[in-house]
Formats: sequence, structure tokens, C-alpha cells
Amino acid sequence: MGNRPDELARAVRSALEQEHADVEVVLVGNGVDPVGDRAGVPPFDDERVKTISLPKNVGIPAGRNRGVEASSGDVVLFLDDDGWYRSTRLGTYLRDRFAADPALGVVSFRVRDPEGGRGERRHVPRLRAGDPERSSEATTFLGGACAIRRAAFDAGGGLPEDFFYAHEETDLAWQILNAGYHIVYDASAVMFHPAVLPTRHDMFYRYNARNRVWLARRNLPWPLAFTYLAVWVGMTLLRERKPSALRPWFKGFVEGWRKPAGPRRPISYRTAWRMTRTGRPPII
Repeated sequence: MGNRPDELARAVRSALEQEHADVEVVLVGNGVDPVGDRAGVPPFDDERVKTISLPKNVGIPAGRNRGVEASSGDVVLFLDDDGWYRSTRLGTYLRDRFAADPALGVVSFRVRDPEGGRGERRHVPRLRAGDPERSSEATTFLGGACAIRRAAFDAGGGLPEDFFYAHEETDLAWQILNAGYHIVYDASAVMFHPAVLPTRHDMFYRYNARNRVWLARRNLPWPLAFTYLAVWVGMTLLRERKPSALRPWFKGFVEGWRKPAGPRRPISYRTAWRMTRTGRPPII
């Protein structure tokens, strides 16, 4: 977004400093020139850095899709401008993980708080999230802290651009699982990021609800879709007691039914059973 120049430079340096791995960096400016007048200074002057300036803010999934289209690697990592990698061996670690397991579609990273805090529960993409240092199989991943096999990304159809923000990685994850790949949360793959709440965004509750409906309409067999949405209505009523949160949430929920969700590609019941065995059935 062009509003964190120092943090962006730190993120780019952390990618370029990866040892013994071929790295290319694609900077996507969502409605802005991502580097402005600093294109000729380190680290942006590195020949491995490519910039894309989109004419308007098209949202997180569309911006990431444009970046993937401009990349050439077999493995794609997404990194927000306020995140960074502290280890210079992360690239080789991921390269070897994907090479050793052709069925590995996605590695979701452990997100660490640079201030030393325990981190946020939502950053561990499984139901039993109490121990962020425990690796496991997963059924979704963190959109800004992950590595995806390019072939799996393509098989999943990329990120759903109409979502703009929220749940786009889960939409892709379910399609990647349906294509026969698996997803892991790997606590050894670490990305540092300040501890921030998603509710800082004004559109959080509305988009969260709208996109859940779209997620179910696009990806789940109808019996599972209705169960999934009923469960989330109940959980939201239990969790969010304030009208200031419930009003935009239910506005988004209604919007999710009224507006087109995009192409419907329901996962198989076999995939749903795999997800259940992994620990998260697609009803929650």
C-alpha cells in the first residue's frame, strides 16, 4: 500500500538474504507504486526485484494473484510488507521440504511476535492451537505466512479475487486438498510479524461473514454448506455480544447470499473425510 517504506525494505532484504536458494521478489503495489522514488537504492535496486503497480487497490487475493502471474518459481511465498524472515536458511529448508514430498501443496509458517509474546491463536491454522511450537497437518494456511507449490496453486485455481479480504486462503486450501495435495503447519518455518488484531479493519465483520457464505457456496456439498454456516452463526452469536459487531456481521451474511459467489466447485466427500481425519471437518 506504500505506507510502510522502512518495513517494506526490511521484508525485501529478508527475502534477498536467503542463502543457497534462487530467489526472485515481486513487489505488488495495490493502487500505488510500491517503492516510489527509492527504486534506485538498496534493496530495491537488486536485479532480482520486480515491481508491479496496480492502478487501484484490487484487494489481497487479486494482488497476490498478480504477483504469482509475474513470478517464475516452483514455490511461491507470500510476505506482507510488515513481516520478515529472520533465518537466512528458510529458503533452502522449504526447497528441500517440497522436493522430498511431491504431494506437499502448502507449508503454513509459524508467526512469531518480535516483541517476544506468545503470538495469536488465529495464527495456528488448526482447532487445537494452544501450542504454536507443534507442527501438524492442517486444512488451511496463513495467507501472508506460507509457501505454496506453484503446481498446487494452479490446480486450486488461485485465490478468489472477489473476496477482497478474508477467507481467500481457505477457499484455495480446500481446492488444493481436493486436487490431492496436503497442507502442513510447520513450526520450524518462521515469519516475524507484529501482533495486530484483524478487527482493526473497518470492513472486518462484514467481509468475514460475506466470505464465509461465499466459501460454503463455492466449495462445499450443500448438506455440509448449510451445516457449516449454521455452526458459524451460532459461534458468532456466542462470541460477539456487541451490536457494533453483530450488525455488520449479519449484513455481510445476507450479502453473501444475495450476491454471486463465483463458480461452484464442491469438494468431494472423500476430501471432506480427509479433512475430518486431519482434525478439522469442513463444518467449523
